[in-house]
Amino acid sequence: MSQSELERAVREAFSRRTAASRAPADDPAGAVIRRANRIQRRRALAGMSLVAVAIVGVSAGAMQLGDDPPPSNSVVVGEPDPVPDAAWTTVAPPTGPDTETPLAEVDLVLGETIATAQGRRVSVLGAGGVERAHRLADGRGWLAIGTPTPSGRFLWAVTPNGAAQVLLAGADEIVLDQHGQQVAWKQGAMLAAAGIANGELTGTVRADAPAEAVPLRFVDGAVLVRLAPDRPGHVLWQRRPGPLDPGTDRSSTRVFGALPDGRLVGEVATGTPRRACLALLDPTQDLAPAGPECGPELGGDGPGAVSPDGRWLLVNGQSKGQDAALLVDLAGLGSSAVPQVAGPTMTGTVVWNALGTAYYADTAGGLVRVDVDRIRISRPAAPVAVPGLKPGESPVVVSGG
Repeated sequence: MSQSELERAVREAFSRRTAASRAPADDPAGAVIRRANRIQRRRALAGMSLVAVAIVGVSAGAMQLGDDPPPSNSVVVGEPDPVPDAAWTTVAPPTGPDTETPLAEVDLVLGETIATAQGRRVSVLGAGGVERAHRLADGRGWLAIGTPTPSGRFLWAVTPNGAAQVLLAGADEIVLDQHGQQVAWKQGAMLAAAGIANGELTGTVRADAPAEAVPLRFVDGAVLVRLAPDRPGHVLWQRRPGPLDPGTDRSSTRVFGALPDGRLVGEVATGTPRRACLALLDPTQDLAPAGPECGPELGGDGPGAVSPDGRWLLVNGQSKGQDAALLVDLAGLGSSAVPQVAGPTMTGTVVWNALGTAYYADTAGGLVRVDVDRIRISRPAAPVAVPGLKPGESPVVVSGG
């Protein structure tokens, strides 16, 4: 029975009982209804008070470096367990994404918009600056790693319509595996890794590590960790709890990726005076060089990436005294190998796709598409301006997909 029907029935009952020639000055039916409404309001207010107390209790137990409570299914770095009940998600506008001409064969993050390789435009609200992003398989959205903030880095799960939810907050550094199914992060002296399933972190493992150690990438399930930013040395953390074993490698300066056979492609500092040359590293021998011969000296710093088939390395270096992105043929790696200029110096993420091309942003904010066949005939790539970017912004090339 509805509220109005209940009121009519009460009034009719009082009317039959009074049988008066005119309605009394006071309305007994209205008084009963008003009393019932007052009781209902008091009960509702009491229930809301209990909910408010519960929310305050959850929020107090889930405080983090920021001003807002942590979102649902998030892990606040430094807390022993996730807090599953305090919900906070950022929802995209109800309007559907626009469709435009694709800018590239890979997804791009342009400010607060994701431009997909299919030509869609997805607005991502509330996530702030995005430094790296990974597209999940089967159209399930993206994982986005935020730029550093006073509260640390954030890992966001972004749905296909742009709704964003925090999975991880307060980290010094965050890295994902190539499938977007594992994450590793560092906070202070804690190194941690977990799986990602159904928008949640699972199976978290923690280890004690030097404060200057930084996770760089996943290598066949292990996490590659640089021991210090200002000196050579890396170690593969096998995701075991307890103190981090620093290993014996003290010569590798940069590591760019892995070959299909598991060997890593990196730089090692050798000789007197010490010089950095390109080499293959053996993950089963504490990253010792896999062969006696060193490859070319690159002379640069910053990012680099190995193609999916393990044939090519795209890396920052120097050619004839000028900084540039270089293409190295890993099939003939040795002292006689000659890197070829591929384009302007890279910044941010370098992404190879299955078509044998690579994308990156140059230091001026342009988008560069590297075609191996063109580089081999000495035709370096040129940057292209990306429409829709604000001054000072650069496109972020999205991995995965």
